[in-house]
Amino acid sequence: MKRAKIKREIQVLETLRGHPRIVTLLDYVVDPSTRTPAIVMEYVRNVEFRTLYPLLTKDDIRRYIHQILEGLSFAHSRGIIHRDIKPGNVLFDHEARRAKIADWGLADFYLPHKAYNVRVASRYFKAPELLVGNGLYDYQLDVWSVGCMLAGMMFAREPFFKGADNQDQLVKIAKFIGTEEVLAYCSSCGVKLEAYYDDKLVK
Repeated sequence: MKRAKIKREIQVLETLRGHPRIVTLLDYVVDPSTRTPAIVMEYVRNVEFRTLYPLLTKDDIRRYIHQILEGLSFAHSRGIIHRDIKPGNVLFDHEARRAKIADWGLADFYLPHKAYNVRVASRYFKAPELLVGNGLYDYQLDVWSVGCMLAGMMFAREPFFKGADNQDQLVKIAKFIGTEEVLAYCSSCGVKLEAYYDDKLVK
């Protein structure tokens, strides 16, 4: 399973090779005893986001979000969803004002009408479709996660949505965007919410 995941990540990175907003795959090696491949990536002079975020100006935020969206637009145009966009998976070279999307280990190739695993992404950046168990998602998954990053940067609150678990995460999102929007989404895609939400997501 681990080998299959690494092989898929290599395939993804080879497909995305050459874009300035995506970390570059330099090579990969194989452990001779286990036959497990290991990935060799380019070096990026990264500033950890907890250190970086307090330093960001509005222009910095605009620049970095634009660069992340550029990288995702390229990936999406090649039929690839990242599925784990979060601050820790973006490398920020703040001296050069450059961002690169890294860690494509959960990425997959998108096929319309295919049901995907909903156990992807990190809780604070999970899109509502993941939280309600709707596997028929698409590229919008990544855009939601970038929106969570943008909110964290703008409002100096990282993470912006901080649920105690996946259920609480959806409640916190509903409190911000509106319960009716969440319920309408669930209705539109035929998702029945668990009884847990009966007294928490009320119109």
